[in-house]
This record gives sequence, structure tokens and C-alpha cells, in this order.
Amino acid sequence: MLFLEIPFQSDWYAQACVLRNQVLRLPLGLDLQTEDLSPESEYLHFGIEQEGQIVAYVLAVPMSDERAKLRQMAVAAAYQGQGLGRRLLELVEASLKQKGIQMLELDARKEAVGFYEKLGYAVEGDEFISVTIPHQRMTKAIVAD
Repeated sequence: MLFLEIPFQSDWYAQACVLRNQVLRLPLGLDLQTEDLSPESEYLHFGIEQEGQIVAYVLAVPMSDERAKLRQMAVAAAYQGQGLGRRLLELVEASLKQKGIQMLELDARKEAVGFYEKLGYAVEGDEFISVTIPHQRMTKAIVAD
């Protein structure tokens, strides 16, 4: 398995969009292909490649020089439950820390809150609805050691 920073509009990015759509959008009756993805040219895209396929993905939206928001975390169904999501986040956190990011935030689906808590993310504020389902804002400091 190979950790990648994925260039926007690359073949890897196209694969990541398919994965995101399959895991995150289609089950909710939504379609990523109908969304305007042009703002993503300003984001950082990360993935794990296995046998020529992106099998795990997350993007980071720079909020300031020291803060970023993680979004669109997806792991292919065949790879879920194997620690790949944890490994991806650990690698992304290390990469972002090297870029000067000190604080991460994300909006976790309610059923994923426990996963993020195990990785050191803390719940902030009240539950809210996003893309038709309950979410919880979470944060984590990743200051340099």
C-alpha cells in the first residue's frame, strides 16, 4: 500500500471521486457527479493506493496557515475494518503537521464519532444535520512534538 498526496484532476483524483461517490453519496441518494468540485483545486487530497486503485481517501481544506478541515473520508468497502482509515489519518496528520498545520477539525457522521475519538479527536458543540444525516463537529491539535 502506498500513501499519496493526490493532485487535483489527476487519474488518482478521478478514482478518489468514484470512491467518495460509492461510499459517501450514493447510499444517501445523492450523487457527487452533480456537485461543483472546482473549489477542490485549492484543497489537499490524500489517499492510499493498493494494486493501482485508490482504496482510502480524505481531503484537507486549508482554513488558515495553522488550521485545516478534513472532509470526505472514505474507505472502500472491501478494506473497511482493517485499520486503513486509522493509518490514512495518521499519515495525513503527519503530512499536515509538516506543512505547519496545528489544528484539525472535521464533521463526523454520528456513527463515526467513536472512530475519531479513538484517534484523539474531541467533540465540539451540538449535533447537526448535514447531507441529510446527523453529524458532530470534532477537533484535534497536532502541534509539533
